[in-house]
Amino acid sequence: MRVKIEDLTFDCIIGILPFEREKEQRVIINCSFSYNFTNSEFIDYSKVALDIQKSMIKNKFELIEDALLDLKKCLKDKYCIKKLNLTIQKPDILANCKVSVSL
Repeated sequence: MRVKIEDLTFDCIIGILPFEREKEQRVIINCSFSYNFTNSEFIDYSKVALDIQKSMIKNKFELIEDALLDLKKCLKDKYCIKKLNLTIQKPDILANCKVSVSL
């Protein structure tokens, strides 16, 4: 089974520059994963989305790369995920483009 969580959008502290550490900025996260589905064992995607958001807000990461690695570990430790793809996007950080990092 393949699950996609797309455009999970919220504000958090992320970045290394002083202004990024003072004011929350919008991030957009896309997550997809596969797992073995059975009627008695399934992954609640609403809990996955909430876990992602809680981790990002709590940890106030400096680097997007660190956030991706932490989320990967957290999700793989908590759920029986086989293949995980994550993208974190900071759409408002630069005036003329969107910045994203993927795993």
